[in-house]
Amino acid sequence: MIENTVPLPKGLALLGLLVGVISVCVIANGKFTETQNGNVMALYVLGDSSVDCGDNTMLYPLIHHNLSLHPCNGSDTTLLPYLLAEKMDLPNILPFYNQNGSIEELQHGLNFGSAEATIMNPSSSQSHQSLNQQLRQVFETIQLLQLQFGQSGADHFIRSSMVYLSFGKDDYIDLFLGNSSGVMLKYSSQEFAHILVNQMMHAIRILHNANFRKIICTGLLPLGCTPRTVWKWYNNNITGVDVDGRGCVKEINEMVVEYNTMLNEHIVELNSKLPDVQVVFCDVYQGMTEIITNPDHYGFKEVRNACCGAGMYGAMIGCLSQEMACDQASNFVWWDIYNPTPAVNSLLADSAWSGRPFSGMCRPITIQELLNS
Repeated sequence: MIENTVPLPKGLALLGLLVGVISVCVIANGKFTETQNGNVMALYVLGDSSVDCGDNTMLYPLIHHNLSLHPCNGSDTTLLPYLLAEKMDLPNILPFYNQNGSIEELQHGLNFGSAEATIMNPSSSQSHQSLNQQLRQVFETIQLLQLQFGQSGADHFIRSSMVYLSFGKDDYIDLFLGNSSGVMLKYSSQEFAHILVNQMMHAIRILHNANFRKIICTGLLPLGCTPRTVWKWYNNNITGVDVDGRGCVKEINEMVVEYNTMLNEHIVELNSKLPDVQVVFCDVYQGMTEIITNPDHYGFKEVRNACCGAGMYGAMIGCLSQEMACDQASNFVWWDIYNPTPAVNSLLADSAWSGRPFSGMCRPITIQELLNS
C-alpha cells in the first residue's frame, strides 16, 4: 500500500541516543555558531545509495566498513552531497547512527540516507528504508533541537540549514528489473511517475512546514545505461527492446525522463506558490547523458562496463570486494551495477555548484547561488 502522508512522530524514540549529541552542534555559550560561509549552518541529507553506502540502522557503526564498496563507489565522501558539502565548507556530515557527540563532527548536519531506500514504503518482506522513515528521523532531530534550544532557536537553525533529497532510483529498479512487488502491473509508467512525484512534493512541503527554506532535489540518473540494466535486457533477449546509439535501453531512459520532467515541473510550480522557499532541481540525467555521449571530451574511456563487478559488463555479480575493482576507475563512467564513479560525481558536483561544465543542470539557480541567497 502506498502512503500519501507522512505523520509526524508521536514521541522521541531516539531521545536516549541523541540527547547530548545534537545539543553541542549548534550553540556555543548560548549562541548559535556560524559556518565559514555564513549562509548555511548545516546540511541534512536524505536518500538512497546515491547519498550513503550503508544501511541507516542501529548497526551502522559496526557494519558500515564492510559495506563501503557496495553499492557505492568506494567511499561516502566521493558521493554528490559530500562533494557539495565540501564546497559549502561543511566537510564532516555524519550518518545518523554514526555520531559521537563532538562539536566538530555534528555542527554541519546529518545524513539520514540509506542504501536501497525508496520513495514508496517497502513491503513487509523488504528491509529497505523509505522516504517516510527518514523524514521521521528528521523530525525526531528537530524535536530534540526544540527541547534543547527552544522554538525560536531551533527555527533559526533550521532556516539556516539546507536539505538534500535524492530518491527514486530503487523504486524504478524494483519496478523494471524483476521485483515481485506487482507495482508494474498496477500502474502505467506515467501513473507510477505521478505517484512518486506526488510523494516527493509532499515531503518537500512537510520540510517547508518545518521551516526549511533551501532544498535541493535531484532527478534520476539514466538507468537505461547502467551496466545491470543493459546486461539484463541483453541476457533476457527481450524482443522489441530498443537500444540507442550509446548502448542504452531507450525504453527505460524514456521512463526516467518522464519522471524527471514531471518532478521539475512540480518544483517550478511549488516555487511559484511558496515564495519563501527555494527548491532547486538538479538533473543528473542531463549531466551523465552528456558524459556517455561524449566520453572522450570528459576523459572517460569506458561507458558500458562497471569498474567493480564480474561477468558481462561487470554486471552479473556486483562489487563485493576491492579486488574486483578495476585499476583506473577514473576511466570508467560506472563504478558498479548502478552507481557512477567518483570522477563522474566530481563533474556532476562541479556542474551543480557552478553550472560548469554542464550548464543548467541545476535550476532555476546553481547550488552556489542557493547558498548565497
